[in-house]
Formats: sequence, structure tokens, C-alpha cells
Amino acid sequence: MSGLCREVVTLQLGHYSNHVGTHWWNLQDASLCYDTDLSTGELQSDVLFREGLTFGGHVTYTPRLIALDLKGSLQTLKQEGSLYTTTGQDTSTLTWQGQIMTHKEPPPEKNSFLQDLDKLDNGELIAEPDFSSPPAPAPQCSGGAIDVETVNKTLERVQRSYRLEGSVRVWSDFLRLHLHPRTISVIHQYNHDGESARLEAFGQGEALLQGSVLDELEDRLHFFVEECDYLQGFQVLCDLSDGFSGLGSKVTELLHDSYGGRGILTWGVAPVNHRDSSPIKDLYHMMNSALGMVHMANHSSFFCPLTLRGGFGRHPAPPTSFPLINYDSSLWYHSSSILALALDAMTVSYRLRHSSAPMWQLADALTMSGRKVVCAYGSVPFPMMQGSCLPDALHACNDVLPWKPLSACPEQTDALCFGQSVTLKGLEGQELVSRLVPGAEPQSSLHCAQSGEDVLDTFIRSHFPSTPLAVQLVSSPSKLTPPFPQIFSPVLSPQGLIQNQTPTTAGVLSVPVMTSVQCSVGVGQFLSELRRSCVSLNLRRLAPSFLSQGPESPDLAESLEDLRTLAQRYRDDRGGHLHTSSEEDEDD
Repeated sequence: MSGLCREVVTLQLGHYSNHVGTHWWNLQDASLCYDTDLSTGELQSDVLFREGLTFGGHVTYTPRLIALDLKGSLQTLKQEGSLYTTTGQDTSTLTWQGQIMTHKEPPPEKNSFLQDLDKLDNGELIAEPDFSSPPAPAPQCSGGAIDVETVNKTLERVQRSYRLEGSVRVWSDFLRLHLHPRTISVIHQYNHDGESARLEAFGQGEALLQGSVLDELEDRLHFFVEECDYLQGFQVLCDLSDGFSGLGSKVTELLHDSYGGRGILTWGVAPVNHRDSSPIKDLYHMMNSALGMVHMANHSSFFCPLTLRGGFGRHPAPPTSFPLINYDSSLWYHSSSILALALDAMTVSYRLRHSSAPMWQLADALTMSGRKVVCAYGSVPFPMMQGSCLPDALHACNDVLPWKPLSACPEQTDALCFGQSVTLKGLEGQELVSRLVPGAEPQSSLHCAQSGEDVLDTFIRSHFPSTPLAVQLVSSPSKLTPPFPQIFSPVLSPQGLIQNQTPTTAGVLSVPVMTSVQCSVGVGQFLSELRRSCVSLNLRRLAPSFLSQGPESPDLAESLEDLRTLAQRYRDDRGGHLHTSSEEDEDD
């Protein structure tokens, strides 16, 4: 991939982060096109991907990614990948002449999607019982793997046959693309499953970043960073509710100390629920989240919680619901796909080919006066009728914002917002402005705008008239290639638009998405409520094992005090307090 760009290195820390990241990388992979001029297109793929060579001299494109997970989390995926391995190695160096008995554990069974990927990588055809004629043989691309466009077209034809809800055990069960051998790092001290050696507490994660784990991470960072021409920074996805929260705090501190001046955008992700949850573990999850937020925010350009969970406290609200999505909130495979779609839009500003805003610029616009924690909202998918225009779609919202919380932070429309970045992605081929009839009265000010950006800007400013605002309008959609879950309403067309005619059974192949990343007074209330829930606990009585694994009581008290100080930065500068709990905070 030629040309200068501002490269980004991605880190995924934890199993749910790798769920979100796998969906996100699948979306990026679906948008790659190896056979056309890579200097065209709205988004610059080599911000995220690196070019390499196999031992056979074949060109490859792999994510500039470091993914950390625990022992037993990979299942069928090889840690070193398959692109850069050699075959036919000589084994004649074995000198033992006696009898040898080999015992092999049967490998984990692959689901139907992974089996089909293996067939495509080997140049075989996929059986398609629902179609009268098979596809043409799949050509090989220069990367030594199957051509990505052929994979997309072939798998799209059998998309309805993939129902992986019952077979996804780990994130590699739905991974589409090849990874670099230096991408995956397994932490062998802790188990992904089982009753023993679990990474459950913040202090366990903090203690991990030393010795071999630190050496291996630094080695991988140096490898990816040193080949960059212009590194703009790091995007970090980190599990927030388990011990990876402590590890992420140390990793962001390492990035801050070693790569000062680069952007560090940290997304603290959390599932709606955990399979092995209990009242005690729920307390762990809450404390891990609170400590992770304050520590990672301190070492990041900004920190954004990303979850469909209704809250991080002891009694969360119901999970976020979307009008045009029917998803199972208990399935990580489902909830992570929605967050990945939102993340695909929220990261657009520093991946644009033209007029991009580097990471540090986006962060500076949102984190004035030390307000390092921001919140996210999303309209997934953005509700637009087939054949209508953008002014009609926004006008139909009836003065209600179309997005839903993605950070467990309810939106308060009457609250002060200090800064906001709004992205609308995926309206390719749709009318962005209204075609005014001469002499007719426009329906609204939206219908008078001269460009799509002006339409979106006018709509957002009608709700946030005094808020500094950045608007991105990107036409290219998020392509939903298999095995993205088909969780969308049947009223949607294959392009993700609301259909006028009778719904069909065709799968949704792409969707428009609108997102907002905000720094608002509401974040202060969110942080204060989380802190108040934590200080109300008697950890020595309810969860003594949490303290036994660190941090020490004085350090814990200092972190919670830092969380209160952070929350107070979001008070309404216009006078008074936004939230009634301010006086309670003073009494804690």
C-alpha cells in the first residue's frame, strides 16, 4: 500500500475486546480492494494495515495489531498464524531408533464458517445447495491467500447458511482475515475458562506487566512502531470489568511514557453480562471498571467506555435497545458486533484520506480542562427510508436525537456539552440534500441546506447550539460480510434502508451508521454515581480477596478520590451544579 499516511497501531487487551476487535477488523477487511488503485477511496486502509512478504515472496496485508488474551482463548486459531509458516520441513534430525508412541488430543472442531474459509484458502469450492450453478473457481491473490473480493462474493451467496449463535465459543470462531505472527500474545499465567487461575481483579492485571509479559509486549510494539513512517498514535481496546482493566492501566502508562506526543485513544469495553457471574464477581466488575476508568483516562488522550450494558453500578438499567435491531444481549457475538459497527464510524476522522483530523486533534477538541473521559452514542443502523433524502430522515426524528447510549451514560438534552464529534457513514448513492420545488415552502431549515455536511451540521446544532462541533459525512458503508450476525429487522433492505414494500428475506449486506462522541456534564454525573457505588461498599467484608490481590487500601482510596476530582471537572460552568449528588460527594 503506497503513499504516506499517519499510521495507527491497535492493541486489544482481553477476550471481549478481541470480540469487538474481530468484528471491527472483519469490517475493515471487507472494505479492502487489492485489484484497484489503493490511492483512491475515502478511507485510507494503510493507516491500519501493514504490507509484508511471506517466505515465498508473496505480498500480504495484515492488521497493525497486538492482541493479548489468556491461555485457552484461541481454540482453532494458531498463535503464530499461517501466512508466514514454512512447509515440508526436514524432520530427519530425530536420532531415537526405538519405538515411539504418540498421543494426540483431537483438535477443537471448526464451525461451518471456518470450514468454508479453509476450503477457500485451499482453492476449493463451497457447496451451495440453494443455487442452481456453482461459482467459478476462486483465483489466488498476490498475498498467498484467497482473493478478498472472491471470498466476499462467494460467502455472501451462502450468508443465510451461517447461524453461529450456538457455535461461537471464542473470538477466533468468526475471524475472517489472517493475522501477523507477532499479533497474538497469550498470557499463560491465567486461564480463559475454568475455576482456577482466573484474571478477575484489577491488582492481578497491574502486576502482570513485568518480566516476560512486558518484554514480549515491548518487542511487539517496537516491531510495529519502527516500520511506521509517521505514527499518529495508538487505539486501545481494553476489557474494563475484569483483571485486564489493571493490565490496560499499565499498558497505557507504558505507551504514555514511551511514545509521548502520540495519540492514545482508549476504549474500555464491557459485555452486558458474564457467563460465570455472581454477586461477588459483580462487585469485582464494578470496582475494576471504576479503577480502570480513572487510571486509563490519566494516561490516554481520551478514554471512552463502550458497552451496551445499562450501567456499571450494582443495579444497571436494561441493556441498550435499537429500533431496527433484534439482538441477544447475552451473546458476546451479538453485542460486540454492534459496538464494532459504531467503532467503525467513530474512528473515521483519523482514517480519512483527505482532510483527516489526527488522533491528538480529535482528543484535544473533546478533552478540554482535563476532562479525559468521553461518552459515545450511536444510531445503528441510521433510520432512513429507501428513496428519501437525508433532510427527510433527520426531520422525521421529530426533535428527538436518533442515537442510543453506547457508554452506559444516559443523555441529558438540556445539559451542557463541552465538545462533540458526529459521524454519519454509509449513505452511498442516497440523496443528501432536498430537491426544492420552485415556489414551494421548505419543510424545515434542513431542506434548505446546500450539502450533506450542512444538513447534518444544522440538525446537530439545533440540539446543541453552543457546543463546539466536528462533523464527518462518509458515503462508503460498513459492509457486513459473513459471518456478521443477521440481527437486523426484516424491514431493512440489503443496503440497510427501511423498505416501503413488503419485507423480504434477503440478508442485510451494509448499513448506514451515525455516532456521536461527546464530552458533557452528563459524564460527570455518570462518574460520580459510579464512585458513590464503590465507596458505599465494605470490601473487607464483602470481597476481601479483591484487596488481597491489590491495590492496597490507601492506593484504592486515592484512586477513588481521583475519580471524584475527575467527575467535578464536568460541572456546569454556567453556575450551579448539574447533578444533585454534588453535595453528597462533599460529604463522602
